[in-house]
Amino acid sequence: MGSGCVIVTGGSRGIGAAVASALGRAGQRVVLTYRQDRAAADKVCAEIVAAGGTAWAVRADMAESEDIDRLFATVDAEAGTITGLVNNAAILEKQCRAEALDAERLRRVLAVNVIGPMLCARNAVRRMSTAHGGAGGSIVNVSSAAARLGAPGEYVDYAASKGALDTFTRGLALEVANEGIRVNSVRPGFIYTDMHADGGEPGRVDRIAPTLPMGRGGQPEEVAEAVVWLLSARASYVTGTFIDVAGGR
Repeated sequence: MGSGCVIVTGGSRGIGAAVASALGRAGQRVVLTYRQDRAAADKVCAEIVAAGGTAWAVRADMAESEDIDRLFATVDAEAGTITGLVNNAAILEKQCRAEALDAERLRRVLAVNVIGPMLCARNAVRRMSTAHGGAGGSIVNVSSAAARLGAPGEYVDYAASKGALDTFTRGLALEVANEGIRVNSVRPGFIYTDMHADGGEPGRVDRIAPTLPMGRGGQPEEVAEAVVWLLSARASYVTGTFIDVAGGR
């Protein structure tokens, strides 16, 4: 891991917290963002520090462009050089069919899941690109197996937002490949996180697990391992790539 810092959006819980913790254990300086739960973010930071790492928490709503700009300005002032970005923050709403969707829900989901990561990537590229005097870096977008599967009857809007993120991943990777920046994606499948409760079915992974090829749901730490590898120099010739962490689905 490099001497700069890595920003992990949505780092107070679930996959984001696992990624931040794994990076901290690997000796990486971490800046994690949260939207509401400061206590949860502080807890993740405290665990990283207790293990000998360095971590900060910054409040930033990924649906607000001003928050995103302020996040990067804060990191510039307090944490220094940015060498990595993990676009992890995302939302989903209550399970429903497509005919029950409304415009406000779609705006909320797309604002956080598509526009937010794109604006974060914009800010990261401005700092990391050798074309702007930067030293390069790595961006990892946390997508979802839903981008491939479509999430019918549950979250077609969430799935579509992750499909857009996949397209952005590929396009940005090609755009900045010769500017020292690698851009990749991890697509988790059915992972045990609190996000399923947000959709109205806390036990969703347990329901689906028997139908998966591996017969079980995944853990956030298993996703974090793929993210950490993609950020590292061990993946130095990998860009525009998608790693499915989905138990075979």
